[in-house]
Amino acid sequence: MSIETWELLSYIVTVLGLPAAVAIFLFEKHKERAAEEEEVYETVAASYHDFLRLALENPDLRLLSQARTGDLSAEQRERMQAIFGMLIAIFERAYLLLYEEGLTGKDARRWRSWEDFMQEWCYREDFREAMPALLIGEDPAFAKYLQQLAAETAR
Repeated sequence: MSIETWELLSYIVTVLGLPAAVAIFLFEKHKERAAEEEEVYETVAASYHDFLRLALENPDLRLLSQARTGDLSAEQRERMQAIFGMLIAIFERAYLLLYEEGLTGKDARRWRSWEDFMQEWCYREDFREAMPALLIGEDPAFAKYLQQLAAETAR
């Protein structure tokens, strides 16, 4: 092959190969980022599922009903407060890892599922009453978000 042929081949590789390599790199980065986001979502969701198991293991507290739990002993109130504290921590982690203004598409759907979980708990009067003490020291933006959600839910 002549030098001209080699030059022509090198131009073709440069013109076609370089953009293709950049496109493949960007596509792989996008896939990697999507996989990381999915992993974060699954990790937080697993924490919530573990929490629900804990709620099932404490049937005397009737945590999975919408109604306020009636008369509780001091030990039951303490357990309920601790369980609500765990729930707040899970919600805060979800907020910090998954929420941002202007979410769209899959991210918005994921966040709406978390917002639904939060609303379900905010329907409980005893959860709303416990919130102020449980939100002390939590992320201020999260605390404000959850308090607004609780206020809307209480109406």
